[in-house]
Amino acid sequence: MAASTIDPVSANIDEELGLLSPAILDCCIFKVHRQLRKINEQAYEPTIISIGPYHHGNDKLRLMEEHKLRYLHLLLQRRNETNVDRYVISMRNLVKRARRCYAEPINILDDDKLVKIMLLDGCFIIELFRRAAYEAMHDSTDPIFKMPWLGSTLMIDLLLLENQLPFFVIEEFFNMTKYQNDESLISLAIAYFDGFCGTKHVEGVKLESIDKVTHLLGLIYYSRLPTLATMKKENGMKFTRSISPATELIEAGISFEKDSEGCIFNLNFTNGVLKIPPLEINDDTESFFRNLIAYEQYDGYMHHNYFTDYVLFFDCLINSPKDVKLLCQEGMISNHLGDDKAISNMFNKLEENVIYDNESFYYSHIFETINKHCGRNWNKYLANLRHNYFNNPWSVASFLAALSLLLLTTIQTLFSFLSYAKQCAKP
Repeated sequence: MAASTIDPVSANIDEELGLLSPAILDCCIFKVHRQLRKINEQAYEPTIISIGPYHHGNDKLRLMEEHKLRYLHLLLQRRNETNVDRYVISMRNLVKRARRCYAEPINILDDDKLVKIMLLDGCFIIELFRRAAYEAMHDSTDPIFKMPWLGSTLMIDLLLLENQLPFFVIEEFFNMTKYQNDESLISLAIAYFDGFCGTKHVEGVKLESIDKVTHLLGLIYYSRLPTLATMKKENGMKFTRSISPATELIEAGISFEKDSEGCIFNLNFTNGVLKIPPLEINDDTESFFRNLIAYEQYDGYMHHNYFTDYVLFFDCLINSPKDVKLLCQEGMISNHLGDDKAISNMFNKLEENVIYDNESFYYSHIFETINKHCGRNWNKYLANLRHNYFNNPWSVASFLAALSLLLLTTIQTLFSFLSYAKQCAKP
């Protein structure tokens, strides 16, 4: 009987099935899709360090690989350990679970290579957090803490969607090296990133009970969210995502006020006053926002896309450098870029190729209230008057001159009339 032969097409399909990535719903670490990425590719790629498998092996990131080994060596010395055997065993027990967290195929890395990445990257992150938190572990020779630019660049690299380790890997390494008086891992991570790009964790958020944390970017995301889960729309109000830019809102009689309390999402519009918490904008802001928005685009379990909606709010509010200048003068924006046009361009491009949730918008109530205010006849008349007749200093000067002339003419006429009346009254 002739031996059966395997059809080459069947063999090829079977091979591809064996290399198939996990179902997308099981994944939590993604590569940003091309349509979103092409707007600013550098915003999603690490500058000095790779974390996880996606950017591992990049030549420009090799310098920090040696620093990871140095941190591991110092950890072993501090714990009087002579080898990494127990850490390798622990990471090997997690490697299959970790592999399922990545949406893109990482089959080019066998389990041994992935275990090494998990061990070195997990150790580096934990040691970094501890060195930043505990004075006794401060090292004046460590370039990460010696050179401010390096520390800042490292922070944004650790918050890139593509540059993540599963949180349970970091947590496992933390538990294996935990000290008696160690703070919790979540507390150390929050403290390390607190104040980054002018954002802070929201008081009242129960960080220890966050069960949705899948990686560091996710942790920082949830720590910044408002404590109130939703913003109810008033009955009868239409769903809208559009308001006029800041300079036009001023013309319509709306005033701006800086609100220093609460998180950045806590915008409020009452009695013609729009209160906005201050936003600090620096060189890392665009990358930070882009990765938070990308995180929302890939997470299908969120009730609101908070950062997407927040950036859309500023995109509506800022239509030109004049709007940026106004918001800076009012204290809503702290401009560390030094260029109003750069901020205007940033917000106008952040929302490109972003998919919105058509059934939920966090600021719908505020937008409707603002549009209702601007739609009143008196406010429309006032906006038209300011736009057409008081849009520059010369117009104002001309109006004041004309008004002065009118008043002088009126006074002169009045005196003439009184003088005439007085003469007529004489016998």
